[in-house]
Amino acid sequence: MAVLWSFLSITGFILIHILSKYINFYHHIPRKKLLSAAGGLSIAYVFLHIVPYLHYYQTNLSEETAYGFYFEDRFVYIAALAGLAVFYGLERAAKQYKKENKRKIPVKEEIFWIHLISYGTYNGLIGYLIVGGENETMMDFFLFFLALSIHFVINDQHLRDTHKKDYDHYGRWILGFAVFSGWLLSLFIDVSQYVVALLFSFMAGALILNILKEELPEERESHFGAFSAGALLYTLVLLVSL
Repeated sequence: MAVLWSFLSITGFILIHILSKYINFYHHIPRKKLLSAAGGLSIAYVFLHIVPYLHYYQTNLSEETAYGFYFEDRFVYIAALAGLAVFYGLERAAKQYKKENKRKIPVKEEIFWIHLISYGTYNGLIGYLIVGGENETMMDFFLFFLALSIHFVINDQHLRDTHKKDYDHYGRWILGFAVFSGWLLSLFIDVSQYVVALLFSFMAGALILNILKEELPEERESHFGAFSAGALLYTLVLLVSL
């Protein structure tokens, strides 16, 4: 059944990317409420799902590894930090490149491909981990899909606002294919728990960065009530599922 639930989740992710061109409900909902609610839900996902799983992987690795590395008790957290740093570096490089070459016409397309490569890699990791990670029950997949689908919608709108036609013509299809490729790869390639822990931690770092960067609105665009409602909604759904 896990494969079926994962397939349904991946299909949903693919449709979100492909149909992002037509998802325009955010035009009918106040922007600050939408972003704040999404930010609240995503932050709840980080603290109630990502952080506990990082601890889970770190505990298991510390108990089972026999290599004696002096940093083995921090391996998972170092990998998460690396994921955050790498994706921050890519985003920073794109902005710096745009600033230094703002008068050159091709620069916009080059930045688009930098973004697409980084987000494509990110999507591939998510696609792989939906099966290769710890999701087992229908509720596991539902919680994963709930948090990541909102995350993808916000990311897609950011990329569309930045790249417009390029994203509509190529980006949404490539990101949909990336998440599908990661999922397909997980069905045929089974890696050790150490590699899964590394991939999950690296993805978690990138996810935390994207949430902080894209889903937490600035003070003037924030709405505390909507933020609290989003966080409370995910928390209640998680508690009910336990």
